[in-house]
Amino acid sequence: MNFSMIIYLLGWILNFEALFLIIPTITAIIYSESEVIPFLITIGICLLFGLLITFLKKPRKKTIYAREGFVIVALSWIVLSIFGALPFFFSGCIPSFIDAVFETVSGFTTTGATILSDVESLPKSILLWRSFTHWIGGMGVLVFIMAFLPLSGAQNMNLMKAESPGPSVSKLVPRVKTTALLLYAMYFGLTVLQFLLLIFGGTPVFDSINIAFATAGTGGFGIKNDSIAGYSDYVQIVTTVFMILFGINFNIYFLIIMRKFRDIFRNTELKAYLTVIAVAVLIITLNIGASFPSLGEALKHITFTIASIITTTGFMTVDFDLWPELSRTIIVLLIFIGACAGSTGGGIKISRFIILFKSMAKEIRLLIHPNHIRKLEIDGHKIEHNVIRSTNVYMVCYLMIFVISVLIISFDNHNLVTNFTAVATTINNVGPGLDLVGPTQNFGFFSDTSKLVLIFNMLAGRLELFPVLLLFSPVTWKK
Repeated sequence: MNFSMIIYLLGWILNFEALFLIIPTITAIIYSESEVIPFLITIGICLLFGLLITFLKKPRKKTIYAREGFVIVALSWIVLSIFGALPFFFSGCIPSFIDAVFETVSGFTTTGATILSDVESLPKSILLWRSFTHWIGGMGVLVFIMAFLPLSGAQNMNLMKAESPGPSVSKLVPRVKTTALLLYAMYFGLTVLQFLLLIFGGTPVFDSINIAFATAGTGGFGIKNDSIAGYSDYVQIVTTVFMILFGINFNIYFLIIMRKFRDIFRNTELKAYLTVIAVAVLIITLNIGASFPSLGEALKHITFTIASIITTTGFMTVDFDLWPELSRTIIVLLIFIGACAGSTGGGIKISRFIILFKSMAKEIRLLIHPNHIRKLEIDGHKIEHNVIRSTNVYMVCYLMIFVISVLIISFDNHNLVTNFTAVATTINNVGPGLDLVGPTQNFGFFSDTSKLVLIFNMLAGRLELFPVLLLFSPVTWKK
């Protein structure tokens, strides 16, 4: 285990976090808010540790194997969240440090679950920091850092594999550093495009920035107590479109740039993703469409809600917890399905379900024809055995964490729907659940123990379980 390299990169994480914190600090200065002091103190603390580590303790050996990659990613997100919680705590906006960490982890993991009941009372600098954590965590902080640190391709790839969502990770171009730059260029470009469209629709600049940050990261922190419900139809429609766009694998956008349209049209995951959205909208419209003033109004709110849930953004325009059981059941199913691999969305991922269904079909076929040999393929590409194995192990670990989490938080004595959807919405990085954690509620009523469990779930869900689980394995730390 290369401990010196792990510590060195954690130092760089703190340096970059200090850089990120400059944006809300400038916001506090612009609006003459007293929160400028907590932000400056946090920047000072980050730089104190970060600069000491990176400039006084440079590693002699810079090798990063898969094991170091997983550990660096898991610890980076933990460190990022703990130090990122300091402005909330120092400013007094969130007096409990565990609550502050919960809010920050929810931000960086793009979950959007909150312990706050009145976000409109928060200073603008704090609101911007909440939304900005979504944008930082959406594409992955280490993906961002890889574009600037002088690491070799093999080192970068081990970090990218550990942080990127999905059963497998591929490079867009031969160099990993260039891939990281391309991903962030596309991510930044889409964010700016949404921001400009919101401005064009008459949305205030501050609101447009926050909505764009939260949509891009598929996080869903709102700056209004009613989330997006109070904004115009134009804002809601633009946000719907961009939620769906950010839930698509970013490889698709690279294919568009390269004009490989044939590969786009035959992409199984993209077709499955759009089909699930369309079917869910159709079923819920048939179920509750008549309760809206018009079909257009029904489609607008239903499509927004479906897009928000399947992409794990968590914005809302209506309280879907009041919908009939069929519609609520569809919502819960979408919480688990999630977006595409390689997107900023969470959930189990469309690609994993495709692999699982193909594996199931193969096993059923083998029961009838034991000697039949057939390779599993997606879009003409063979699914490697290690990807299938990893997907199966992922699902076992997922179910294990899910069951244990529900059991632990049940000691708070809340009802099963609340507990079940609280775990589902945190491990899938969605945000709102049902009943006491519904779209108009918050997570502040849980005990500190339950909040720690949900914090673990958010981190594990965002990092695809394995990096966080490896921290608890003694084998990981052996030399």
